[in-house]
Amino acid sequence: MSEPSLDLQKPVGDELKQTTCYMCACRCGINVHLRDGKIRYIEGNPAHPVNRGVLCAKGSAGIMQHYSPARLRKPMLRTGERGANEFREIEWDEALTLAATWLGETRARDPDRLAFFTGRDQSQALTGWWAQQYGTINYAAHGGFCSVNMAAGGLYTLGGSFWEFGEPDWEHTRYLMLWGVAEDHDSNPIKLGLGHLKGSGAKIVAVNPVRTGYGAIADEWVGIRPGTDGLFAFALIHELLKADRIDLDYLVRYTNAHWLVVQNPGGADDGLFARDADGQALCAVRGDATASPHPRPLSPGERGDEILLPLGEGARRADEGNAVATNLIPANTPDISPRIVGDVTLPDGRRAVPVFHLVAERYLDPQYAPDAVSDRCGIPADTIRRIAREIAAAAFDSDVNLPVAWTDTHGRRHASMRGRPVAMHAMRGISAHSNGFHTCRALHLLQLLLGAVDAPGSFRYQPPFPRPIPPANRPGKSRGADGKLDAPPLGFIHGPEDLLVDAQGQPRRLDHAYSWSYPLAVHGMLHTVIRNAWAGDPNTIDVLFLFMANMSWNSAMNTTETMRWLTDKDEHGEYRIPKIIYSDAYASEMTAYADLVLPDTTYLERFDAISLLDRPISDADCASDAIRHPVLSAPEQAAGRDVRGFQSVLLDLGARLKLPAMTEADGTPKYRDYADYIVRHERAPGVGLLAGWRGEDGSQSGKGAPNPAQLEKYIANGGFWREAIPASARYYKMANRDYLEWSAKLGFIAKPEPVVLQLYSETLQKFRLAAQGHGPVQPPAAQRERVATYFDPLPIWYEPFEGAQTTVADFPLSAVTQRPPFMYHAWGSQNAWLRQITARNYLYLHPSLAEKQGVLDGDWVHVDSHHGRITVQAKLVANMQPDTVWTWNAIGKRRGAWKLSKNSPESKQGFLLNHLISDITPRGDYANADPVTGQAAWFDLRVRLSKAEAQDGSSPQFAPLAGADPSDAPLRYGAMFRKSK
Repeated sequence: MSEPSLDLQKPVGDELKQTTCYMCACRCGINVHLRDGKIRYIEGNPAHPVNRGVLCAKGSAGIMQHYSPARLRKPMLRTGERGANEFREIEWDEALTLAATWLGETRARDPDRLAFFTGRDQSQALTGWWAQQYGTINYAAHGGFCSVNMAAGGLYTLGGSFWEFGEPDWEHTRYLMLWGVAEDHDSNPIKLGLGHLKGSGAKIVAVNPVRTGYGAIADEWVGIRPGTDGLFAFALIHELLKADRIDLDYLVRYTNAHWLVVQNPGGADDGLFARDADGQALCAVRGDATASPHPRPLSPGERGDEILLPLGEGARRADEGNAVATNLIPANTPDISPRIVGDVTLPDGRRAVPVFHLVAERYLDPQYAPDAVSDRCGIPADTIRRIAREIAAAAFDSDVNLPVAWTDTHGRRHASMRGRPVAMHAMRGISAHSNGFHTCRALHLLQLLLGAVDAPGSFRYQPPFPRPIPPANRPGKSRGADGKLDAPPLGFIHGPEDLLVDAQGQPRRLDHAYSWSYPLAVHGMLHTVIRNAWAGDPNTIDVLFLFMANMSWNSAMNTTETMRWLTDKDEHGEYRIPKIIYSDAYASEMTAYADLVLPDTTYLERFDAISLLDRPISDADCASDAIRHPVLSAPEQAAGRDVRGFQSVLLDLGARLKLPAMTEADGTPKYRDYADYIVRHERAPGVGLLAGWRGEDGSQSGKGAPNPAQLEKYIANGGFWREAIPASARYYKMANRDYLEWSAKLGFIAKPEPVVLQLYSETLQKFRLAAQGHGPVQPPAAQRERVATYFDPLPIWYEPFEGAQTTVADFPLSAVTQRPPFMYHAWGSQNAWLRQITARNYLYLHPSLAEKQGVLDGDWVHVDSHHGRITVQAKLVANMQPDTVWTWNAIGKRRGAWKLSKNSPESKQGFLLNHLISDITPRGDYANADPVTGQAAWFDLRVRLSKAEAQDGSSPQFAPLAGADPSDAPLRYGAMFRKSK
């Protein structure tokens, strides 16, 4: 038999364009091959810094995302009842005039009566700026539903964080721990990194209740019980302290471990740092010593005179009668060997101890010993002890030492960069819990004790991080005469005085972010918006403006009630949420609940800026940003289809409203469209959305005047810009003079000053003091205990709220979802090609659990929470923690949505756990969220199982959305490119 004749060099298409993928948050570079003006093929761009040519199933299936039958055609105005999905198509002029009228009337009445919230739009640098010009404090994106615990936990501890602000040192690490990492996010870079580690012999440990993807190829899977990662981290810390396997030199050089903390219970200064007259934090050195030309870590013997021994019995204070004479000096003094434990008497007689003293005192307590936490975590105590030994050996017994000279911020020259090759990466699995903020801080504390932050082989910052702790920008609170907010609506709280509360201490924002209930809600709280808008809590609104946020379905906690709130009317027959404007590219479940629909383009038809002002695509060695640009013309894609990019629509509306900075002096629009805004807008002099090819001639990077040809430069370069960090600046970025000067030159930070990493958070202690009755801004009496409990300056662990407020006997199981690696949110699960991988989901049970329940593979089960019930089909798998059940998220669809057949598997058999998740705690007193950041706690779900009779489909089911039902025939694409033989 002869082999077929293959022409391997034949061009795929007749045109090639390069842009940035939008099929997940990875933002990979793609080559889009076109033929006759249609997409022929999408492949990875080998030159792109994010994916280096690698592309996943999602990215390749972008063809069917663009050609989806669910694409919206034209603006639509509701004609029937809200939720009935009855609309008439209108022209853009009518749609924009109506939207501008609603928004203008609202702004004239009170800008805060607009609630402007977006989903995973990747353009928050624009949307937040627009909200500031409009003057509403009620703005946020999806982060409170997704990852704010990680961002806040990291930014208040390290000045950077996991997720999109840092990465493991894939080249040099010897031991990688993945905490709660699923395969949906940053997937191609992680896959590349894991492939390198598998080849280099490094050990990979996956900590996750479910073993999929990354966990499946890990050398060890730790099947932890959901919500107990913090306890596991504390047990590892306990073992490291007990064995004296910590990096004291690193702690003194780069953290606040030696800073003195005032010990004055009941006093207004209790728990604050001892400072000199200039406000500098103080530390204690022995006798009359001030500095040593040869700094070194204190030896165990030296520490033994003061540290809390015997270690095996937990921490005890040293005999105060044997106090060592000390001298107090600024903690940032170079070349010192300060005391890190023991009492210090300040000149005014107050008592103080170093931060590390408090760390040792807390985590050497027997409650954190492996035997004490093993049962709750579901991890054998011997396993915990072994992993502690392994990470210590990897960190301290390695020979990773890069022969690269560097200079620190004190001007000291270092001949090499010493490695600590233990890397950690964490994601939503630790974040989406009511204890997630402190869990994230616990992981950072573990890293810091190992000296494993931005050292060779460890977690590494990605530009523009690290930044000061906390970052300088505070959230906007007041408006000027032009109605503009004094700062963007989202920012960072430095103390109680920055909260957005009224004179009685009650929330000002609709979502209750930056209130005493959730003070550090730096991403806002998307998941509380619908209920609070319906309830008028704290005030009623006039317009709810949503972009790409599927709030009536998979982006809702409490899905059934959310649909009711969106349609509920008052005693006068008026909707309690008066007007809803919604923009999306597709006919999702949420579209039916809008009064006015503004159709967006697909990602292949518009400009986007993947900006360093927003969510960067940098890696640890380079600063990078990118664009999307139209590789296809929207008007040419389908007859009668008339859609516009949401960002350009937003600027159009801003100009119609005459918002500050959006019109010229004569009242004409300042920006032609979003592409024009990307090029000409400056956030600060010389700082715009894109960092590449700035200056009138395009010769500058980071900062420089707008360049009219900037977008053309990006397009010619494959859609991205990249600038390498100098070799001497790639590690120890928080204290590396070359890096900080480079960062300041590019406009990432204001001044090249060191970032001191915070084991102990004085910001959190300020809130605790306020709760104890100190300071001019204090919480209402009803919230004092809550604030005092959860604003501990050192990481703590507590039982997740849903588990603590229900009984184990009633709800003995945890239930979690994971994003499938082949889909992303709801976007991918309407994709014809990706649906062939999975068109429905099951509830996965461990065989041992199924045996106890009498459930066989394929049986139907009732799943009950304190909030509701679903009935679904079960599958038995062993890749999971036995007391946990799980499923893929966002597969289930409402019938009629996304232009899927009303009998599609996604709508008949598919399901969401969201129907079981309440948006409030079982007690009903607070949102089902982290008390520090407001992060949605949808991984806290507790359930029970019971066997059900077999049925045709999952429940609950809802009435099909009205509209044309597509054909059940297979949706095919590409046959037109074939030539008949």
